[in-house]
Amino acid sequence: MKKLINWLLNPPVTGESTIIIIRLMAGTVFFWEGILKFVYVNQGVGRFTKLGFAFPETTAHIIATGEIIGGLLLIFGLFTRITAFYFIIQMTVAVLSTKIDLFLGTSPLPLPPAPPKMGIWAVLHEIRSDYAQILTCLFLVIAGPGRRSLDFIISTAKKLYSMDAK
Repeated sequence: MKKLINWLLNPPVTGESTIIIIRLMAGTVFFWEGILKFVYVNQGVGRFTKLGFAFPETTAHIIATGEIIGGLLLIFGLFTRITAFYFIIQMTVAVLSTKIDLFLGTSPLPLPPAPPKMGIWAVLHEIRSDYAQILTCLFLVIAGPGRRSLDFIISTAKKLYSMDAK
């Protein structure tokens, strides 16, 4: 367990500077989706109510707050690996709680506006952004935040400080 925690807390920070593009893509999507959950009831509390979540108002607000804060953390590259791992779990729950019913044609949410409306093709079409976000976060978990990140600045500051202390 210690190895896993150490691995999560010490991501590689020497990756390409261009990883910032991936962080910006994923972070901004999570950030604005979190805001939408507060602004539009059908995206937040209403959606969680239709899906049958316990305490839908509390759940929606917790998820929205996590998306806003986590999105900002990804954008700035702070706690990148932990945040990306959290989002993989969140997106997996989102897919399982919405797409199984879509496959079966029993979704409490509105069906897609155009065919296919249910079945595997409907799921594959509707899952595209979830799939992209999951894989993007998986990339960030593996590759780390890159050099243009607060994680990099903190990591190099620790090394410089420890060299000065000797």
